[in-house]
Amino acid sequence: MTVTLDIQQPQPFDLVGSTIMMAGNAAAFEGTLSIRVSEGHDEYASFTNVGSLGLKQFQASIDIPETNTFQLNRLFLTLADDSGNENGPSVVIPVLFGPRILSGYGGWQPYTVKSGDTLSQIAQQQYGNSDYQPIFEANRHILSDPNVIFPGQLLRIPRNDI
Repeated sequence: MTVTLDIQQPQPFDLVGSTIMMAGNAAAFEGTLSIRVSEGHDEYASFTNVGSLGLKQFQASIDIPETNTFQLNRLFLTLADDSGNENGPSVVIPVLFGPRILSGYGGWQPYTVKSGDTLSQIAQQQYGNSDYQPIFEANRHILSDPNVIFPGQLLRIPRNDI
């Protein structure tokens, strides 16, 4: 059977936590999709059941242990139909790993840049210090230089549970 994968969550460069939630529509050989999370140095794997005769909605998650050894903020989530063919079709989604960006990561809130804002000023308002690195890292999909932001730009401000 030809696999059909329509992954709706996460989207490329979403900011994710230690539990990565996935959702979409899929059909796969024997109804099984494998799930892998990797950044080139370490990998975690799981699987989920989906449709085998036609597209079926699915939800799944994979937990990344707090003791993970990821070296990078950017991870690759791979969903693949490899139950009948190790080289079966797959979807690879790059995501940003919040726990590597901010200790105690618990989610994020949106912030719209105002005229005169700098990342250091935004960090001072949000965290009480001028360390803008978590904000910059959480927005690497839209920022290439921490000194270049513009009014109206929507940034993700990582928050922690601590």
